[in-house]
Amino acid sequence: MTSSRLLLIAGLSLPPLLTVTAAPGPPSTPTKTTGTVRKHLVYFKDKAGTPFSVAQPQAFLSTRAIQRRQRQNIAVLPRDLPVSPAYVQQVKAVSGAQVWYTSRWFNAAVVACDSATLLQVQALPCVRAAQTLNRGLPGIRKPKGEDTDQPPVLERGTRSQYGKAYTQAQMIGAVQMHDAGFRGEGMQIAVFDAGFPGVNTASAFSSIFQEQRLASTFNVVDKNTQVYTRNNHGTHCLSTIGGNESGSYIGTAPKATFRLFITEDAASEHPIEEANWLIAAEKADSAGVDVISSSLGYSTFDFPSIDYTYANMNGRTAISTRAATVAARVGMVVVSSAGNEGNGTWRYITAPADADSILTVGAVDSLSAVAGFSSRGPTADGRIKPNLAAMGVQTAIVSANGVVTRGNGTSYSCPVLAGMVAGFWQANPTLTAQQVISLLQRSGTRAATPNDEIGYGLPNFVRAYNLANPGTPLAAAPPAPRQNLLIYPNPSKDDELYLHLAVDFQAVPLQVHIYDSRGALVAEQQVAPTSAAAVRLKPGVLTKGVYTCRISNGREQRTVRFVKL
Repeated sequence: MTSSRLLLIAGLSLPPLLTVTAAPGPPSTPTKTTGTVRKHLVYFKDKAGTPFSVAQPQAFLSTRAIQRRQRQNIAVLPRDLPVSPAYVQQVKAVSGAQVWYTSRWFNAAVVACDSATLLQVQALPCVRAAQTLNRGLPGIRKPKGEDTDQPPVLERGTRSQYGKAYTQAQMIGAVQMHDAGFRGEGMQIAVFDAGFPGVNTASAFSSIFQEQRLASTFNVVDKNTQVYTRNNHGTHCLSTIGGNESGSYIGTAPKATFRLFITEDAASEHPIEEANWLIAAEKADSAGVDVISSSLGYSTFDFPSIDYTYANMNGRTAISTRAATVAARVGMVVVSSAGNEGNGTWRYITAPADADSILTVGAVDSLSAVAGFSSRGPTADGRIKPNLAAMGVQTAIVSANGVVTRGNGTSYSCPVLAGMVAGFWQANPTLTAQQVISLLQRSGTRAATPNDEIGYGLPNFVRAYNLANPGTPLAAAPPAPRQNLLIYPNPSKDDELYLHLAVDFQAVPLQVHIYDSRGALVAEQQVAPTSAAAVRLKPGVLTKGVYTCRISNGREQRTVRFVKL
């Protein structure tokens, strides 16, 4: 789903991370209110009177978090200080106001109260502004770009120990990364999602528990540590990173340490889930997490919450986007799904994928062709998005009952790549988060000609490693795969067709011929040289059936089939 959607086209519980950033939970018997209780993000004017200091970050950051900053020469700033406890007490003193969480980065608190109480909270001298996060009203769910799971496919991977997960790992060099000894050992990955049922029982995850690599769990929605519940989307996504059952399924960072967060309430769609994302990111930061994997996206909301517009995808507007930007600033690599809106009216990336300095991931199939559903860039302010791509079509995933199946969505391409990011950083521990992103982009199949469909293309561990270590390279990386031509939408319901161009079919004149299933020529077209990633085909009115499109650049000819419904 996309708009805080699960972006798929598809028991160990440790104490909370650092409670200093989370206000005490709501009282067991809430103060009686007269109106509808909603949640609001209440912003404070300053951090005056705080007992915390940037000179003593150990009071609110873990040793691991401080060391991550020190390795990257990132200073602890006033932004990192917890909110003033005195301000929190002032809000709590307002009858009917329940403080759920506080945010260091936004200098704010998540407060549940009715509208009359909110007016009293806003009148406090310490409060600057307030933003309503949910409406608490029955609303009409809007159509969303869904991830889709597929029935189990009876096939074996090329490399038996990886099972069906082999191709998605091999495409980005993760198999070679594992062979070189980098499987995520010592790296911490936070996964933000809607639930993780079956993770504590399915055999593919058992080594995480046996080797004590589950550092913590936290359910931001319900404010407890119970995460093996709710929606199984998180289970699917986690499996692509941490699944580890030789002969059946191996993820891209099978030896990493994990922190699992439920931030998404799949039953509704309101900005409260973006605030949950913010709270989880701050907890991940304070715990010293290295990589955040988030297969969530926000664009449209349930009525009466107000939708974002494409103009809002500018890296500065959405709550989750602003949170992801700060997460990048404090030295974590944030890996986010681009969204599943490529075939929809929205079409573009969704928040927080528009954030600056993060890795936004699009989806391709096993032949490296861009998925039609994968959200496109650029950001509203013209930056290249997505940054990179990985396999998100027929991706192998592990379900809550332990069965290996397949699904489609940028929900899956995101964690597949996040695991490789962790292994690459493990192999190059002196790099900063931004250097990690830069080197992976330079290793991409479209590094020289990034576009708004898959950005810098598919990264490769060995190519990136050799860029980082020119004096001691690993064995030569395989050449970048030949890019295929692609016609979309396919199947097509109308006469609007587009031809996605591989690099060697750009900037040269093309001859296009379309034949029906009998081999009869039904349309031909000349395409002028263009550097665009796609051009529109004009076949006229086509009847239902299967068609073959032949494209020639004067040196070679390729064939693409498509279906007209």
